[in-house]
Amino acid sequence: MSDSPNENPFSGMPFFGDMAKAMSSQGPLQWDVARQTAMMTALSGSSTEPNVDPAARVAIERLVPIADLHVRNHTGLETAAAGKDPNIVVVNRTMWVHHTLESYKPLFTELATSLSGSPIIPTDALDVSQDDPMMNMMASLNKMMAPAMMGMSVGTMVGQLALKSFGQYDLPLPREPRDQVLIVAANVDEFANDWSVSLDDMRMWVLIHELTSHAVLTSTHIRSTINSAVRSYIAGFSPNPNALMERLTNLDLGTSDPMSMMQKFLTDPTIILGAVRSSAQEAQAPALDAMIAAVIGYIDHAVDHISASLLGGSSQISEAVRRRRVEASPSDTFVEQLLGLRLTRDQVQRGHAFAAGVVERAGQEGLSALFAAPGNLPTPNELDAPGLWLARLNIEQRDINE
Repeated sequence: MSDSPNENPFSGMPFFGDMAKAMSSQGPLQWDVARQTAMMTALSGSSTEPNVDPAARVAIERLVPIADLHVRNHTGLETAAAGKDPNIVVVNRTMWVHHTLESYKPLFTELATSLSGSPIIPTDALDVSQDDPMMNMMASLNKMMAPAMMGMSVGTMVGQLALKSFGQYDLPLPREPRDQVLIVAANVDEFANDWSVSLDDMRMWVLIHELTSHAVLTSTHIRSTINSAVRSYIAGFSPNPNALMERLTNLDLGTSDPMSMMQKFLTDPTIILGAVRSSAQEAQAPALDAMIAAVIGYIDHAVDHISASLLGGSSQISEAVRRRRVEASPSDTFVEQLLGLRLTRDQVQRGHAFAAGVVERAGQEGLSALFAAPGNLPTPNELDAPGLWLARLNIEQRDINE
C-alpha cells in the first residue's frame, strides 16, 4: 500500500493502517480471526483447557484393536495403510479446532475465494464522491470486512462443532491427513455421563463409528466424488452485495444487549451468502443430498451391526447420538449454508431406508457395491427406490415378497 494520501485513506492513522495491511495479507479468509473465534467458541469463555487425561487416552487406545478388527471384517474396507494400525489421536477441544481448521483450510479457502467476487458493501451504496477521502476509507474497509467476517463465520462453525464432536466425522467429509483419526475425549465422557451410558461402551461405540466413517471416506471413489461435489457446490455461490447494508439498516440495538446483538450479527453467514443459494446450487443440491444420505445410511447401518455384536444393547447409544445429530444448532446453519450439507432428520431417514432396502434385497454384499467403482453412489431417485440402484448396477435381487 502506497503512502500517497489518495491511495492510502489510513495515512495519519497508524493503527488502522497496520490493521489494513495485516488483513489484506491473508487473502480472502482471515485465518487468524477464524482460529481465535473457533478457540473462544470451543472454550465457552474459559481462558484455557486441560490436557487429555492420560488414563482416558490409554483406555481409548486399548479398545482400538478390537474395534478395528470388527470394522475391517464387516465392511471389507481398510482403516489404515496395509499392514499398519489406525492412527488414533486422542485430543481436547482446542486441539480438535487446530486439526480441523488445518484439514479444511483448502476447502474453506475455495469457499472464501468463491464469495469474494462481490464486495460486501457495494460502491454505489456509498453516496459520496470518488475523490472523497471518506469514500476511499469505506472502500478499503469494504475490502477488509469480507475476509474477517468469513473468518468469523468459519471459526464459529468449527468452534460450535468442537463442543459436541466425538471425533472427526460428525461431518461426513473426507479429511487430511488421511492417516489419522481424532477422538475428543471430553465430549465422549460428557455424553456418556449425560445419558447414563457405560463409559467403556461409549468409547467403543465412538471408535466403531469413527473407524467406519474413516474407512468409507478414505475409500478412493467415495472420497473423490464427495470432494468434487462439495467443491462444485461451493463454486456456485453468487454473493448478495447488499446483504450487509440491509442488515445494518434493519439492526435494532435498542431491544437487547448491543454487544450480544452485534456478535450475532457479525457471525451470521447469511450476511455473506445472502438469503438464498444460487440457481446452480439449487440444481446441484439433490445429487449432493443423495450421496451424503447414502454415505450416512451405510455408516449407520454398519455401526449398528458391529456395535450390536460387540456391545449388545448399543441401540440406546445410537438413538441418543442420532437424535442429537439432527437437532438444530448454530453449527448446522453454517454447515448447510457454507458447505451445502443438509443433515436433517428426513435426510438421515432417507439414507437409513436406502441401506435397509438394499440389504433386504441383496444383502450386505449388495450394499458394499457403493465402493466398488466410480459412479456407484445413488442418484436422488435411486436413493428413494433401492431396487432401481441395484438394477443399474446389475446386482441380483431377492424377491422381498417371499
